[in-house]
Amino acid sequence: MTNVVKISVRNLVEYVYRSGSIESGFRTSSTMTEGTRIHQLIQKSYREQDEKEVFVEAEISYEDFIVRVDGRCDGLLKDGDTITIDEIKSTVHSLDDIQENTHPVHWAQAIFYGYIYAGDHDLSEVTIQLTYVQVKTQEQKQFQRVMTYEELESFVYDVISKYASFLKVKLKHKIKRNETSKALEFPFDTYREGQRKLAGAVYKTIADKKTLFASASTGIGKTISTIFPTIKAIGEGKLEKMFYLTAKTITRTAAEEAFRLLIENGLDIQVLTITAKDKICFQAETICTSVDCPFADGFYDRINDAVIDILKHEKMMNRSVIELYARKHRVCPFEFSIELAYAVDAVICDYNYIFDPRVSLKRLMEDQRKKTAILVDEAHNLVDRAREMYSAEINKSNFLQLKREFKNSPIGTSAKAINDHLLSVKKSEEYVQKELDQELVELLETFIIDSEAELVRHDHELLLDTYFAAQAFVKIATLYNDQFVTYVEVHKSEVKMKLFCLDPSEQILKTGKGFKARVFFSATLTPADYYKNLLGGQPDDYVISVPSPFPRENAEVIIQPLSTRYRDRENTLEPMVRFFKDVLDKKDGNFLIFFPSYQYMRDAYEQFIAQYPDVSTIIQDVGMSEVERENFLAEFESERANRLVGFAVLGGIFSEGVDLKGERLQGVIVVGVGMPQIGFERNIMKDYFQSVGRNGFDYAYVYPGMNKVLQAGGRLIRSDSDTGLIALIDDRFLQRKYQALLPYEWQHYRVVDY
Repeated sequence: MTNVVKISVRNLVEYVYRSGSIESGFRTSSTMTEGTRIHQLIQKSYREQDEKEVFVEAEISYEDFIVRVDGRCDGLLKDGDTITIDEIKSTVHSLDDIQENTHPVHWAQAIFYGYIYAGDHDLSEVTIQLTYVQVKTQEQKQFQRVMTYEELESFVYDVISKYASFLKVKLKHKIKRNETSKALEFPFDTYREGQRKLAGAVYKTIADKKTLFASASTGIGKTISTIFPTIKAIGEGKLEKMFYLTAKTITRTAAEEAFRLLIENGLDIQVLTITAKDKICFQAETICTSVDCPFADGFYDRINDAVIDILKHEKMMNRSVIELYARKHRVCPFEFSIELAYAVDAVICDYNYIFDPRVSLKRLMEDQRKKTAILVDEAHNLVDRAREMYSAEINKSNFLQLKREFKNSPIGTSAKAINDHLLSVKKSEEYVQKELDQELVELLETFIIDSEAELVRHDHELLLDTYFAAQAFVKIATLYNDQFVTYVEVHKSEVKMKLFCLDPSEQILKTGKGFKARVFFSATLTPADYYKNLLGGQPDDYVISVPSPFPRENAEVIIQPLSTRYRDRENTLEPMVRFFKDVLDKKDGNFLIFFPSYQYMRDAYEQFIAQYPDVSTIIQDVGMSEVERENFLAEFESERANRLVGFAVLGGIFSEGVDLKGERLQGVIVVGVGMPQIGFERNIMKDYFQSVGRNGFDYAYVYPGMNKVLQAGGRLIRSDSDTGLIALIDDRFLQRKYQALLPYEWQHYRVVDY
């Protein structure tokens, strides 16, 4: 059987011709706009008979597989019978630093294009040309090689042979993966009620190349119910790869456990968990230069062997496994993970590796995406996370400081221009604008080019931070549409300008469209239209709602109609704290009490421990480490001598994705309706949604707040044997709007007034 592998010329040669170190990778463009401009500048100088952006493709047979390559060469120059393949590269470096053999990968890319074109047109030889352009000065430097067809062919097959060692490992694994995926059985004796329905919907979504919005109650087993059918689809040839996207570390752990269970049941699959760079970095400071980090120096010389080694020997590539092989091969563990993300069958990672335009896995080509499914866990979190991803801001003070530090230099000049521009914006007092400030974007592009030239020579922390902020701003500017707004905040001499994404739906839709299937699932996609609208839903998308498999009588639900509005908190704090104690006196076991803010939580906590010092308590702190979080949850033991009452924040790390099964948690008290604090951004959002025909207040405040309430209450019933009490404190829970947002499992509530 002949295996067919499709890959772009660029990705193929970059795999084989890696060199240098992480921070010295050659920039094809300083910004997307600048790179395009440079290419167009060169192509405008072509003559009438020349061609630009010429698409080429070929099938190359090697041993028992076919490599299908394609690409687009920048220029095809024609002088009679002489054909020149022109490959254009822009750089911030001085052209004096670039010699003919400085970048073998560029030659390799152009030679592949020459080989394909020569083969298609029966040419005996072609000229290969590299054209380097300095983005600041537009100075050019060219190198040429005249190569016969036989030389081109020999070069291409040598590259393919080097790529083959990786291919053989992958193809051998693929056979086992597909066999074991097809034979895999559901890892439990029976499906929970509703579990088969969810699994079937996921499988159908993949088979039909669709998008699914699934609201599935807590405790149904959403993780295994989404992963298992996706694996079955891989086994039946409907899929090649999957991404399991999460917002929190704890849900990543649940996904790892699900894959591990399937592997124990006979599945042969390669699963990678990507850990954030600042967590997995081996160095005390995350500085990715060959001088500061031995794992960065020569990274590309060792990475191919590291990738092949781990793929041959491991199935579950979590943080500890990645660290082990990274040390063995002396490669950066984070960049190692990124390389593996393109090679493995399943990737567990944060949302941003798919949706964030600044850090997404950009080498996932269109053909690969068509064979990939994305599973978005706790999808309600993606709305606000996406707003962050598609927003960007800059601060005037940074450019003012750089102007002073880099006086009489290009950076000083470009920083001054931006500082002056922001000063003029401040004076205009037009602090909310619908239109993009195109002049500022152009000034930032100049600053980026100047900064890159300096950063190549010297490290400078403020310059680097400001450079990345400028890059982000320019990147988001390319996405700017009527779902964005530009706003300015002024504090004394500081001016902050932000490109604020009000509605991320169009960006989420565009990002997800290339994938074969998309599954958005959560216990709290309520109301359904709100989440479908903001997550890029379309009329023909699939929608499913799976109720809780557990009797709702397992949870006693009570509502205490005390006001928790900000203006009333001082007056209602004492009766609320008394209510806590009354509930605790009537119900044994550990409790979690959730508050809408840290300050409100601390006020209640201090009064509670003053009045009831004999009750054991624990309180969430700001910025807790993973170890501190684990210790917090470990305190909730099922057989404690004294019950424990935990104080935590709505929407925080303990209100979602936390499993305290059985006797570990007997009650949850939720204070307030979770409404975000009224503020500038939320009010801009409210006005925007009102202007497009939706209830602006509900979209900006009510729905996000109630989602936090539902998530917090969902910590209680996690299995069919769990029982306990949910207490909701706020008189708004008795209003029709909020009543409509309570799940069926809570609608047997009773109102109390202690």
